[in-house]
Amino acid sequence: MSESNVKKQILVYSHDSATRATISAALGRKVASDIAEHVIHEFATGAALRAYVDSHSNIDLFILDGEASPEGGMGIARQLKDEVFNCPPVLLITGRVQDSWLAAWSLAEASVVHPIDPFTLANSAAQLLRGSHLASA
Repeated sequence: MSESNVKKQILVYSHDSATRATISAALGRKVASDIAEHVIHEFATGAALRAYVDSHSNIDLFILDGEASPEGGMGIARQLKDEVFNCPPVLLITGRVQDSWLAAWSLAEASVVHPIDPFTLANSAAQLLRGSHLASA
């Protein structure tokens, strides 16, 4: 299988199943015509996400809910950036536009705001999968 046909691996973290479903629906099967299809792996706990990361090396993008509880996506993002060698890009979902500084603290390459706009989320994910790094959307 050529590299362009290898499915991208996207990890989505939120304690809220509705948020995970919204993210998955926004991403569809492909985030852009020039990017391979993807597989979404959903996680409701930070522990499950970390266990997956520890046993898999082919991750292309993290999408983390900064409003998740009891463990927020911002703290998880910071931990991933500190502990994962060549950590894939992180897209953080924040509660307010004013939280963009927290997204920057977490070392996330991009952030979008709740409520999730499908076009903005897919566009931000596509840019990160292409290797472009955003500040916030």
